[in-house]
Amino acid sequence: MSAGVIEASAAPVIETRDLSVLYGTTRAVKGVSIEIDANRVVAFIGPSGCGKSTLLRCFNRMNDLVPGANIEGEARYRGLNLYGPDVDPIEVRRRIGMVFQKPNPFPKSIFENVAFGARINGFRGSMADLVEKSLRQAALWDEVKDRLDASAMALSGGQQQRLCIARALAIEPDVLLMDEPTSALDPIATQKIEDLIYDLKREYTIVIVTHNMQQAARVSDRTAFLYMGDVIEYGPTDQIFTNPRETRTEEYITGRFG
Repeated sequence: MSAGVIEASAAPVIETRDLSVLYGTTRAVKGVSIEIDANRVVAFIGPSGCGKSTLLRCFNRMNDLVPGANIEGEARYRGLNLYGPDVDPIEVRRRIGMVFQKPNPFPKSIFENVAFGARINGFRGSMADLVEKSLRQAALWDEVKDRLDASAMALSGGQQQRLCIARALAIEPDVLLMDEPTSALDPIATQKIEDLIYDLKREYTIVIVTHNMQQAARVSDRTAFLYMGDVIEYGPTDQIFTNPRETRTEEYITGRFG
């Protein structure tokens, strides 16, 4: 999975073809085919248990870590089959980073949290510069620049989540996956993360899972509505929320179920 091979490939950045995920005999994602272009924010919405997070985890092979999970069909990153026999899942996760539902800082200093992944990946440049750049990208630098040696565990929930975003950015990914990144945060912290997502799409492709339809409407360029493992509708966010083509999408958007 060399950088040259990947960079030579054209858009879409992520593409699935008849992708299914099974947990034992249960089909959690059913034959999904979608395309995600560069420098876009794509939101996955739908009721609990509809397959949003399972589909998201296909893009950086996190489902590999789930006992009994099996993948059918294809998930491609810049034309490369992510599940090909010669593809290293560790390299996949370096290029396709992830931020989880609850902030999960390491019990280390703020500086060491950001530097952690870069150290593992053999980064040889100025670590101080990389940490500063990543914290600036995550809109956290001004709040922590004078206490980089302090424990990350002393930060507020919203600051911890931005720290986790900085940690993901420090390994210089191409794509950033976010699984309910604001569900554990207060409204002010949520707004900061949403503003951050808007800024980050200039450099990254972002896929976000959210239960908050207003959030999807605010931050995303395209939205996929999932229901019982199927992608019912996928299109421009404005169209999904104002003029959905599918009855089930309209019923979910208007609160008639879910």
